Amino acid sequence: MNILVFSPHPDDDIIGCGGSIVKHVKNKHLIKIVYMTNGDAGDLKYSKNEMADIRKKEITDAKAILGFDETIFLNLEDGYIEYETKTINKLTQIIRENKPDIIYFPHELESHRDHSNTYILVNEAIKRAAMNSFQEIIGEPWYVPIVLCYEVWTPIQEINYVEDITAEINIKLEALKKHSSQLDNVAYDQAIRGLNRYRGAMTGMGEFAECFKMLRTNKII
Repeated sequence: MNILVFSPHPDDDIIGCGGSIVKHVKNKHLIKIVYMTNGDAGDLKYSKNEMADIRKKEITDAKAILGFDETIFLNLEDGYIEYETKTINKLTQIIRENKPDIIYFPHELESHRDHSNTYILVNEAIKRAAMNSFQEIIGEPWYVPIVLCYEVWTPIQEINYVEDITAEINIKLEALKKHSSQLDNVAYDQAIRGLNRYRGAMTGMGEFAECFKMLRTNKII
């Protein structure tokens, strides 16, 4: 299976669906992470160039732990993701070129503006990728069979898919700790451990779980 994960910033992918990424790796699925920004606005102690270098190093270190295959950087301005034609077209092209079986991205009610705008952009790109139109976009049309939205800043109110990540939680947290520049400011590792523990307890789907809003699933019959 081919998996695409769209992450507004470095570390959002791990926070939102890091356990699921580990499960895909265990199943030998091809996984690519698309980072919308390089996270260069992540700390006032550093210049943007310094911060970008730090965060790309952190991605490399986390990637070695998670074991996914490839990273793609769009290099949009951190903190200022907007609905733009060129971004829509680039995302659509990425989907058509990679032909994913599953896409993960933030849910629509995320309180962080970069996250909610990523939802709008990727959701539109998923729709356009399947259309027999838009001559300016390279690639043959591709319909994504399974589409899942993950939670980072704002818990999903109406979940309709749960993944047991009890066996993967330690790897997820180990990878997240590689993003030390961000953990110095906010204890994201403790926060997501608590949320995943809560999700496991409340859903009965394991000691730790990741919850999603499924927008699309494959054929039932």
